[in-house]
Amino acid sequence: MSDATPLLGRTALVTGGGTGIGREVALALGRAGADVAVTYRTHDAAEVVAELRALGRTAEAFALDATDPQAVREVVAAAAQALGGRLDVLVNNAGGLVGRVPLAEMSAEHWHTVLDVNLTSAFLVTQAVLEVMPAGGRVVQVSSAAGQDGGGAGASAYAAAKAGMDGLTRALAKELGPRGITVNSVAPGFIGDTPFHARFTPETGQRAAVAGTLVGRAGTPQDVAAAVVYLASEPGFVTGAVLDLNGGGHLR
Repeated sequence: MSDATPLLGRTALVTGGGTGIGREVALALGRAGADVAVTYRTHDAAEVVAELRALGRTAEAFALDATDPQAVREVVAAAAQALGGRLDVLVNNAGGLVGRVPLAEMSAEHWHTVLDVNLTSAFLVTQAVLEVMPAGGRVVQVSSAAGQDGGGAGASAYAAAKAGMDGLTRALAKELGPRGITVNSVAPGFIGDTPFHARFTPETGQRAAVAGTLVGRAGTPQDVAAAVVYLASEPGFVTGAVLDLNGGGHLR
């Protein structure tokens, strides 16, 4: 292990690792020395696996609906087996806005879908991973600034799910501290160059988001990945934290 590879000899699972933030997180963990398994649902992760292997890492990809309890148990077991029998780091990145729907027009189905994709998935995957995570493990949740500021138009279900993820982070930090496992969230604000905003946020909204930062730029997937690597490799005294990554667009 060195300063350049603080995760050498460690293993990691990244959900939603085929594209966007998840893809960059998986690659950053690999550059930091970790062997990495990724899950994907709509974006094939074969290219990510190839890049990780080119770095000399063991890497595997697994198709997964992270809201399916049985599938989660099977994939987590397979991922652990592929990486030597344990998972030292979990990054709960799977999730998405699903759609912008005002509350007055929102169906119960939409509400439950958004909460399941973003929050229930984190519960299910974490529960399964804890069976193969040793002392000294690290859980990092990819939350959102929406969990603190309510998000944009039509995002009430998403904001509620991400606020729930931050609450889950704090509760699990208390529960898992005695096992030497830390649990933290990163809460990105506007991250440009991702499928999320390309699909759901018009250009005018994107420009407004950048204008609302103190640093005058959008965040990047690399910004988020650097924070995840820090939390995955720090000595074990940071836990229960929600790390804001919004360029000063929202101050608490």
